[in-house]
Amino acid sequence: MIVVDTSVLVDLLRGRDNAAVRRFEELEAEGADLWIPGICCQELLQGARDLREWRKLEQYLSVQQLLFPADPWKAHRNAARIYFDCRRKGITLRGSVDCLIACLVIEAGAMLLHNDGDFEKMRAACPLKTVELG
Repeated sequence: MIVVDTSVLVDLLRGRDNAAVRRFEELEAEGADLWIPGICCQELLQGARDLREWRKLEQYLSVQQLLFPADPWKAHRNAARIYFDCRRKGITLRGSVDCLIACLVIEAGAMLLHNDGDFEKMRAACPLKTVELG
């Protein structure tokens, strides 16, 4: 199971060429088990530039495998703990949503495909597994 972060999907949808997008395309072509965290759907939709783009994103996301926390309280508590542990180690993260995504990936026993340096920083404070880009 591979969980795909917003950072990869934004780059893909914007037509950007980078290692994360190329890896996503390879995994998709191989028929890998790809999932998107529910919170990433919110991030993508709120970034829509207009109604046409909103509808296109909504249609695309509505047919994807979505990952939600099995126990919302535990997931948010554990996400806060990741943030807390990072801060205690002197690691500054840009936001807390990535901690929730990391928590979901860990809980699912999955790997994360991302293009966001905060996830690599987080790995010093939690057992997050990430997909190698090449």
